Amino acid sequence: MQHEESSFTGRAGTRIVYDVWFPDVEPTGILVLCHGLGEHARRYDHVVAALGELGLIVYAPDHRGHGRSGGKRVHLKEFSDFTDDLGALFAIIDGAHPGRRKFLLGHSMGGAIALSYAIDHQSDLTALALSGPAVIIATDKPKPIIQLGKFVGKYLPDLPVDNLDSAAVSRDQRVVDTYNADPLIHHGKVPAGIARGLITAAESFPARLPSLTIPVLLQHGSADQLTDPAGSKLVADLASSTDVTLKVYDGLYHEIFNEPEQKRVIEDLVDWLRPRVAGA
Repeated sequence: MQHEESSFTGRAGTRIVYDVWFPDVEPTGILVLCHGLGEHARRYDHVVAALGELGLIVYAPDHRGHGRSGGKRVHLKEFSDFTDDLGALFAIIDGAHPGRRKFLLGHSMGGAIALSYAIDHQSDLTALALSGPAVIIATDKPKPIIQLGKFVGKYLPDLPVDNLDSAAVSRDQRVVDTYNADPLIHHGKVPAGIARGLITAAESFPARLPSLTIPVLLQHGSADQLTDPAGSKLVADLASSTDVTLKVYDGLYHEIFNEPEQKRVIEDLVDWLRPRVAGA
């Protein structure tokens, strides 16, 4: 696949860097990939290679405050900043590839971003795929603590509030070691602003999901310690789409595309996309 790196100016003047991969075959459509909290798009090169076999042109942004993009590291004012940036990227795509079928894939926090965007823009999308989406947040914390966290996140968005355990990313120690050594990954605590954004988005989903009617694939590891697998089931249960597939992989951790069983997981994604890319 041919690869290019480019950028655009997002909300509040923030520079958003994105990658584009062009397949070696005649393009069949566009897929936009949304990465998770603290990471960046280039961690999905192996997934992109498989998607290229379907003839998909893949666009993958580094979210604001992440990877190569601008903005204070993992800073977030409003969750809509993420979805607005995604909308700006889709506008670029529509200008470059008018009339192409469009697909959206999101992992973890990127799954929440993709789901939120898809609910509001599904007339522009052919299908949505989610990997370990952050749909249910902080179920182990009392409601007053969550409300306090949202208040803190609004007024002190950069206050560090929680750690992400890198050991929970994958059962493959090589993946964890690479993750820990990657300078483009945020290795500090999760700031209150992003925590608030994810909680706010999660609270909105139960009321919004019944309006989701496009095809949806949900993939989640049953042993995911970073996002609750019940969130994927919630999407499957509440979405009104007649084309919903839920795959829960027994014993897999959070980054199912980076687990020892990644080949099977990626093949499941490609197999699910294939007839929808073809328009069947």
